[in-house]
Amino acid sequence: MAIGIFIKLNEKLFLRDPQETKLGHRIIQESIILIDQIGFEAFTFKKLAERIHSTEASIYRYFENKHLLLLYLLSWYWEWMRYCIEVNVQNVADPRHRLKIAISTIIEASRRNPAIEFVDEDILHRIVISEAIKAYHTKQIDEENKRGFFLTYKALSKVIAQLIRDISPGFPYPKALASTLLEMSNDHPYFALHLPSLTDVQVPDGDLSQVEQLLTDFAFALIDNIGKQKT
Repeated sequence: MAIGIFIKLNEKLFLRDPQETKLGHRIIQESIILIDQIGFEAFTFKKLAERIHSTEASIYRYFENKHLLLLYLLSWYWEWMRYCIEVNVQNVADPRHRLKIAISTIIEASRRNPAIEFVDEDILHRIVISEAIKAYHTKQIDEENKRGFFLTYKALSKVIAQLIRDISPGFPYPKALASTLLEMSNDHPYFALHLPSLTDVQVPDGDLSQVEQLLTDFAFALIDNIGKQKT
């Protein structure tokens, strides 16, 4: 039997939190599948309404537009990843091992979790890889940032940055490295699938182990080399 997990997000992202109703669950579940199938540009509330056998008006009671729906989905994923990292490292004392676990969790957070019935993390991860950049590379980024739309992403990055500081307090770029690791975890699977000349990793049958190794090697090479120079 599935365990209910509620991810608290910025209330400005939605008119009504879809986690609270069965229809909301259907909106989230099917929007993830539909965006993955046809892409965000082709995705519309009309198509989603047809898929869930409802009306566009019912979807607009939850979200003002599809951009905010995308931000909601991404925010949900980022907050889920942060939760998983904090749970996985909480009883681990060694700081290097904690960062290795965090990097592994960045990859493993994309695995389907039956505890949350209406979110398929495997599919949502594909959306994060292919569509996330469209959420914050926009003309509205500064205003949306003021409204707190990216708090979950920043909170996730902050957790990883602190793990880096725990290893090397003198390392000068913990925030930059944290955000870079998160971006690399999206960019390189995408490159491997679509622009393979831009990366050295492969993802055969969705296996992200090479991506995980890339992130681990990259992080510790920087921390060990630059951190030692600054101490």
